[in-house]
Amino acid sequence: MRLLLDTHALIWSVGDSAELARTARAGIVDPANTVVVSVVSLWEAAIKEATGKLVLREDLGDAAAERGFDVLPVRPEHARAIRDLPLHHRDPFDRMLVAQARHEGLTLVTADRRLEAYSVAVLRADG
Repeated sequence: MRLLLDTHALIWSVGDSAELARTARAGIVDPANTVVVSVVSLWEAAIKEATGKLVLREDLGDAAAERGFDVLPVRPEHARAIRDLPLHHRDPFDRMLVAQARHEGLTLVTADRRLEAYSVAVLRADG
């Protein structure tokens, strides 16, 4: 399975948070799976850190690299894919993650139930 971590799932994973569901954690640590982190999540976390809405113990990009997660850049086809998304969700970061997951055939690991309204595979990050 190829997993794309939503920003909170990434934070919970690298912080070893109890908030991350057992099934999600099992999928993330399974060596048979590929775990992907979007640059969108790194960007979102950096903005929240800069505005004081988030405090992290370590750099998410470094933490993702240390764990062997792949980093997915934003490409023009991802931006174009957003045009096809209905407005179930207005957050631009989440909409890009959905577009990337759909375009790349990834399963989105998220606790945001609103994202399930999109035709994208989801692995619940909370339990």
